[in-house]
Amino acid sequence: MVLGAGSWCARLTRHRAGLNFALLVVAYVLYLTVGAGIFSAIELPYEGELRRELEEARRDFLSNNTCVSDARLEELLARALEASNYGVSVLDNETGRNWDFVSSLFFTSTVLTTTGYGHAVPLSDLGKAFCIFYSLLGIPVTLFFLSVVVERLVVLVARRPVSYFHRRWAVSRSRLAVIHAACLSAVAALLFIFIPAWVFMALEEDWNFLESLYFCFISLTTIGLGDYVPGETHSKEANPHPHLYRLAITVYLLLGLVCVLVVMETCCELPQMRLLRQMFHQENVRELDSETADIIDRDHMSDQMTDVPDHMTLDQFPVIPSVSEQAESLRQSNTSVPYTPASGSAVNGNLR
Repeated sequence: MVLGAGSWCARLTRHRAGLNFALLVVAYVLYLTVGAGIFSAIELPYEGELRRELEEARRDFLSNNTCVSDARLEELLARALEASNYGVSVLDNETGRNWDFVSSLFFTSTVLTTTGYGHAVPLSDLGKAFCIFYSLLGIPVTLFFLSVVVERLVVLVARRPVSYFHRRWAVSRSRLAVIHAACLSAVAALLFIFIPAWVFMALEEDWNFLESLYFCFISLTTIGLGDYVPGETHSKEANPHPHLYRLAITVYLLLGLVCVLVVMETCCELPQMRLLRQMFHQENVRELDSETADIIDRDHMSDQMTDVPDHMTLDQFPVIPSVSEQAESLRQSNTSVPYTPASGSAVNGNLR
């Protein structure tokens, strides 16, 4: 019995990563199910109330306008809804255009960043075909561009500050990384969500603060439901410079998306997040002898010494040979077993 229990425990330990992954899948499916249930319980009564109001308004209109038949009214409403789905409103449709240059620039930015509000879509077959080929090339290019920009910004606003304060204050790097990520997230939320929400509340006459906050969050997370799109007012007095306003929104969305990606990348690089991810995948790590492990530790030290303080030069540090050079010297001296190269991730570590 004891041997059986020990074998079962060893088997459980060996497959712990797979069990953790299975629990993660179950938890995610449960999260989806609970979210669907909550949304249904909250929104279904509002949908039913709106349906009753529309039906009452339709009956009142037909009763007050007996010269209009139910079929003709339904035909008009269907045509108006179809045009609205293409971004053309039946209400004062001479006030704005969806496909002037600035509006088209706004459209391309939402398409390539996969935000996709859906308030303006190509009307012609040629436009739909061009959108396919344009997105097919543009979305990968946009992702590559954003990854390069984010990588440079992460070095500038995340890694260098953490390294600087780690050397200056001699505080744990992991603790500094958590504090820095929290501060960076708070500043990003203030600059790109809360303050813009207050600005949109002031500029969009029909939006309250919650609706403005909702728009900023939905847009910067690239969800882009399209139920709230700024600049859609039909009053020139409320929006005297629509093109400038739309251009400013385009710039805001691009900068905000970059900021969100920088925050996400900073949080993903936290040591705590790396340990959490390691719970869900099994790594095949070879057993290393003590001398080889010591070589790898010293190589890690040489990587950490690349961040040189301002008052010191590289000449003041001892030159540490690479792992391959030290392993070759060990083979020649026959003082240990032949060195077996470890995997790239185990040797080089995270250079970030």
